[in-house]
Amino acid sequence: MLNGIIVIDKDKGMTSADVVYHLRKALHIKKIGHAGTLDPEVTGVLPIAIGQATKLIELMHTRPKAYTGSGLFGYATDSYDTDGKTLKENKLDHPFTKDEIRSAMHTFEGKIVQVPPIYSAVKVNGKRLYEYAREGIEVERPKREVEVRKYELINEPKFNPQTGYQKFDFDIECSKGTYVRSLVNDLGEKLNQPAVMTYLRRTASSGFDLSQAVKLSEVENNPGEVEKLIQPIDAFFKDYETIDLNQGQWLKVQNGATISLKTHAKKVALRYNNRVKAIYRNAGHYYRPELMLLKNE
Repeated sequence: MLNGIIVIDKDKGMTSADVVYHLRKALHIKKIGHAGTLDPEVTGVLPIAIGQATKLIELMHTRPKAYTGSGLFGYATDSYDTDGKTLKENKLDHPFTKDEIRSAMHTFEGKIVQVPPIYSAVKVNGKRLYEYAREGIEVERPKREVEVRKYELINEPKFNPQTGYQKFDFDIECSKGTYVRSLVNDLGEKLNQPAVMTYLRRTASSGFDLSQAVKLSEVENNPGEVEKLIQPIDAFFKDYETIDLNQGQWLKVQNGATISLKTHAKKVALRYNNRVKAIYRNAGHYYRPELMLLKNE
């Protein structure tokens, strides 16, 4: 039984569901799911939970994400990326300076209220926004609070005097639910210039990054070697305080009982036989179970 997380470096053109389908077929497993959907045109880190690790998916969603990407000043679309219909065009006579772009980017750092693109999977009355958009139906998009930890300009912005467009590259660290396309569009509005996202790559998600990622083809071509490519469940809890259980404690944990521990941590990872078997949380004078991983072998 495989238990763990395969960090896939997703290629352009595939949906997250496509990746899960191919892995399920190659590895002959049923308990599998992805954490954090990537649009087909976006590449990069897509964590795939397998076996007992599927219990972690909700927790995985709560971890911050990181991206690197590119945008263009000069026109804007209804989808906020280059796949959409052009809504505005305003070619630049003079390019923005690095300081002007950086200053505008920093205004979006912290907790902000964001409106998702009309071409997104956010649901309104049980229907996804992109379905309304395709049918030409006007609908109020729900606002959501997200947190942007970093929005930074990288490299030198490039202005093309022939097209009147200016390209810029960025790094972003943000909470779940953040639409990077919206951040690019909103940056343009901040500078009174239409802007569109032209490229996006996720570099980190759920506590994993590109250094741990493998291509889908690598798994499909070597299914017998997957244990060498999988991240153990324990890797997800590397930031937790870990406590090794004795035999008596382990018997109680198997029955979901509360236990006393010599710690004041809010949450602890309980380990037995060198494997995390449960996550317990502080309940005052004792700890009680929050997540059970008893079959983590």
